[in-house]
Amino acid sequence: MSAPVTFRPRRVRFVAVPVAFGLVAVFVVIAILLRNTPTGAYFEVSDQIAMAMVGVFLACGVLLLTRPRVRAQEEWIEVRNLLGATRYAWSEVRGLSFPDGAAWARLDLPADEYVSIMAVQAADGARAVTAMRALRSLYKDATNYREATTQPHA
Repeated sequence: MSAPVTFRPRRVRFVAVPVAFGLVAVFVVIAILLRNTPTGAYFEVSDQIAMAMVGVFLACGVLLLTRPRVRAQEEWIEVRNLLGATRYAWSEVRGLSFPDGAAWARLDLPADEYVSIMAVQAADGARAVTAMRALRSLYKDATNYREATTQPHA
């Protein structure tokens, strides 16, 4: 059997983390300068804090893009996208695909349903190919094992 695997997107982290820090920095600078603007409006300390917090919330939203992960082992695959994670037994999976032009791989389920695997992104190039090969190997091993144990022995 194959070893357990875990994959996360790489390229999105190289972009999202600096953007998040940049957003916080810009909004903190705006918050500091807010009381010194000659607009005629009077800003309180609470307005400055709120402006800085807007930057923090926007940064958190950008950092959500770094959350996706896929973990798989002999019995199951777990897909964690932006907001939630779901574990599927390999017996529930009908295949793994990466359609042409798609941004992410997907887990094919019964009844023509699928789940995007945002951790395996086309932008990661060779890493995405490696991830798909490893996941397909686990899927194939699980399928072969299931078929071998369900067939009657002669």
